[in-house]
Amino acid sequence: MNKSLTYQGGCHCGSVRFQVIFDKLEGMECNCSICRKKGYLHAIVAPDKFTLVRGGNVLSTYIFNTGVAKHTFCRICGIHPFYRPRSHPEAIDVNLRCLDGDVLSQFEIKFFDGVNWEENINQIRD
Repeated sequence: MNKSLTYQGGCHCGSVRFQVIFDKLEGMECNCSICRKKGYLHAIVAPDKFTLVRGGNVLSTYIFNTGVAKHTFCRICGIHPFYRPRSHPEAIDVNLRCLDGDVLSQFEIKFFDGVNWEENINQIRD
C-alpha cells in the first residue's frame, strides 16, 4: 500500500465515533483471555492517526493486571472500539471489528500468541 487510507468507526449504539488513518492494512488476532472474550482484532496506530469524533463523555476504562493497558469501552452499549495497549502504551489500538462497513477482508490479519505475552511481545514491537 503506497498511500494512507482513512476509515470511520464506532461502538454499537453510535455514541462513540472515531476516524483512523492506516498506512498499512494489517491487523492482529491475539489469543489472550481478554482479546478472546472480546473478539478484538487489533490495529495499532500512532495517536496522530486517530481522532475521537464524539463520545469521550460515554467512555469508561477497565484496567487490570499490570495497569498499563487502558481498555476503553462505551458505557452505554459495552463495545470496545479502541484502547491504549500494554505493548504500545503511547499508541491507540483500534478494534478492526468496529470499523464501518464490510472492510475486514481488506486487512491482512496475523496471529499473536498473547497467552505467552512475555515470550512473544518483541514480535510486535517496532
